[in-house]
Amino acid sequence: MPAPAPAEGEAPASVGGFMDSLKEAVKSVDAQERAAEDRMAAVDSGRSDDLVGAMLASQEASLSFAMLTQLRNKVVGAMDELIKLQL
Repeated sequence: MPAPAPAEGEAPASVGGFMDSLKEAVKSVDAQERAAEDRMAAVDSGRSDDLVGAMLASQEASLSFAMLTQLRNKVVGAMDELIKLQL
């Protein structure tokens, strides 16, 4: 479905904007978490003996989630500052 045309005097919406970037980041972190869970489950069930790889994947997913959380905190802080601005 095509995006609606901007009204006269409005700037066109950027393709691949900030929301799309955030959605992709969340999807990426979720995919890393699922992959780490699959690797840990494989080690737990005996299908794999790559414990080090599973632990590294788990730590990578954890760090990615922490980074995404910090990004969210920065965005929320910036929005709070914008709301406080006096016009």
